[in-house]
Amino acid sequence: MPKSTGQNKKKIKASKNQMWKRGFRSKGPSTSMKVRANAVILTFVLLCALGLCVNLFRIMILRHNEYTEMANSRQFGTVTIPAARGSIYDANGAVLAQSATVYKIFLDPGLFRKEMEMVENRNEELREAARKKQEAGEIAKADVVEPEEIKTQLVEFLSETLEIEKKQIREAFDADSNYVELKLQVEKSRADRILEFISNIHVAGSGRTISLSSISRKSDTKRYYPQNKLAASVIGFNQANGHGFYGVEKSYDEYLSGIDGRNITARDANGNDMPYRYSKTYPAQDGDDVYMTIDMTIQTYLENALDDMVDSFRVAKRGCGIMLNAKTGAVIAMASSKGFDANKPYDIYDPAVKAEVESIRNESGKTEARKDAWETQWRNKCVSETYVPGSVFKVFTGSAGLEEHKVSYEGDNFYCSGVEVVAGKEIHCSNRYPGHGAQSFKEILLHSCNPGFIQIGQRLGKETFCKYFEAFGLGEKTGIDLPGETASIYTKLSEMGPVQLAASSYGQNNSLTPIEMVTGYAAVVNGGYLLKPYVVSKVVDQAGNVVLANEKTVRRQVISEETSAEMRKALQFVVDGNDKSNAYIKGYKIGGKSGTSEKLPTDQFVASYCCFAPADDPEIVLLIMADEPYNGDERYYGATVCAPYCRSVLEKSLPYLGFYPEYTEEEAAHKDVTVPMLIDNDVNEAKKTLDSIGLKCEIIGDGSLVTMQQPITGNSVAKGGTILLYTDSSTKPETVIVPQIAGTGMTLEQANELLTEMHLNYVAKGSMLEKSQAVQQNIKAGTAVEEWTVIELGFGTNDDIG
Repeated sequence: MPKSTGQNKKKIKASKNQMWKRGFRSKGPSTSMKVRANAVILTFVLLCALGLCVNLFRIMILRHNEYTEMANSRQFGTVTIPAARGSIYDANGAVLAQSATVYKIFLDPGLFRKEMEMVENRNEELREAARKKQEAGEIAKADVVEPEEIKTQLVEFLSETLEIEKKQIREAFDADSNYVELKLQVEKSRADRILEFISNIHVAGSGRTISLSSISRKSDTKRYYPQNKLAASVIGFNQANGHGFYGVEKSYDEYLSGIDGRNITARDANGNDMPYRYSKTYPAQDGDDVYMTIDMTIQTYLENALDDMVDSFRVAKRGCGIMLNAKTGAVIAMASSKGFDANKPYDIYDPAVKAEVESIRNESGKTEARKDAWETQWRNKCVSETYVPGSVFKVFTGSAGLEEHKVSYEGDNFYCSGVEVVAGKEIHCSNRYPGHGAQSFKEILLHSCNPGFIQIGQRLGKETFCKYFEAFGLGEKTGIDLPGETASIYTKLSEMGPVQLAASSYGQNNSLTPIEMVTGYAAVVNGGYLLKPYVVSKVVDQAGNVVLANEKTVRRQVISEETSAEMRKALQFVVDGNDKSNAYIKGYKIGGKSGTSEKLPTDQFVASYCCFAPADDPEIVLLIMADEPYNGDERYYGATVCAPYCRSVLEKSLPYLGFYPEYTEEEAAHKDVTVPMLIDNDVNEAKKTLDSIGLKCEIIGDGSLVTMQQPITGNSVAKGGTILLYTDSSTKPETVIVPQIAGTGMTLEQANELLTEMHLNYVAKGSMLEKSQAVQQNIKAGTAVEEWTVIELGFGTNDDIG
């Protein structure tokens, strides 16, 4: 191709239009264009700066802790040092809850699979070596261990040792994870067995020993409750995470838990821990110890009485009891039947309830029933449930009447015709016909006369009645240091009409918690002071310093000392009057009041009894309540169901607390006799000794010395009882079968005749009325016992008097 020459080039002149099109520059932008451009750029820069500031504020201020933690997690390694949980003790220092070292057993499924690959690789090596020897003419067999056999052996062992399902363990081995917990809170002995097993696994037919690292343990703590069921609803229990669940374990969890320590180690760029000099240890601060006001001895008396009451009277909705120090507000004993074992809180303790739950075939229904059963047995009935108190409430109405001078202790008159008409509505007395007639104040308490207390309520008027209702703390929580306290349900002043006032006056209209009831009752008899109840006396740290102390707290004075003294006198008359009541104890001054309320609209009842001792200077107040005792034979009254068990608890508790009987002349003449020590005594001298204290004897054998006696020394026997004296140690005592006395309607005279005929001794407790019937016996019918064994009988009347 010929080259072009410069001579052939022609200069072409572009037009103005063409000059712009071909990119020729103009003279430049105008000033306004520059201003607009700068404004856009500056706005963009400012927005970026604002965004940066906002983001810095978010990172440095709002999410400072989060980013600091992220940075620290990359630069520092932290190992938690768990704090030991504090112990719980009773009033005398007996251990109620204590932690011990246990272990968490866990599995690394990923590492386990790698270990099984290593086993399989070793199998291949052994197979190859055996093959080569066989080719060389040698006899050789590979010692092969199948990974599946190892896994099967592990599943069997772990299932048996940890008491968990094999399916759960297999799923753990197959999990796509590097950490699976198999079991928490495993005792040291079991954890040691597991480590020993996985270090020396032998498969049948193989001489090889397999050692695994994929199963391991980590130290932890487990809560133990040495008293098992005792006071479980008050103490509570711990969850698997170590924190309290119910009771003192929950309400004092902050003190008991302590503060975990930390070991912080610096890490290098590769995430490896650096040498010791780059680490810092912050030791754990162990939890504080909690000392309760509960006395385990009296707690045992109360729980035994409640269990017997619930069984004997077939109480459907549980029973409960509280013993309170009347002068300080400290709770000495508190129980809900039938409770649970704090070491096994998820086991349904009541056999009847357990059988009922297990009988449900529908799985979802069974699960719900099981949850309900757990919730019921864990719930502290004394603080978390309300009940209608019935006639026990009359002490508040009476106190208000005396304090306001609407009632005269000595000279007043209350007439009962058997019915009281209020706003056209008939309200009946327990004595419907012919009624109690004219009565004094203490007599309407003794007779538990509804019309008499309706008249006091009318004298007070609804404003004053409600004022005292609130003053006794019945419209507010007590503030007890336990979780789950519920509020009372009551008729407010604005809602109260004549009928509501009348029903409230004798205790049928309002629903209170047992702790409200016993706290208010204490105020009636302790001089009028409403106290704050408490179950923990002090919290002590590991150095022995008291970090918290609960002491007597007076919320207010409700009534005067004079009114309180009159109420004490009247309530002692209720127990002592009319030839002694079901709560009467020889040698002691007891005051008390029974209550029976109807659970409308059902035909069920709540029975209760509240008493105090000594009556002239109260130290303790005791309330026992039965929610829905069996009413088929009309034995549902508070005086019948609960009063005998209050007496039983007080009989044991008062001497234990240092209060001893002081008998009147009448009581001394009829008091039981303590059996003396007669072994090794001359027979004739032994006969004289027994005769002098009003006891008979029956001699077995022809010897001259007593070698054995029945009952043994220390037992109490009713006067006129018989003591067996053996003079030949080879003679075996005869046995008799204990008859059914309680609940049969037998009077003291009838029981005496039957037991004497059957060669059994007895002691009688409770009511001295001729019509009193045996309501308790300490040895069950059908039990085989030695002749002249002492049977303890409790007598009472089946009515609501007292």
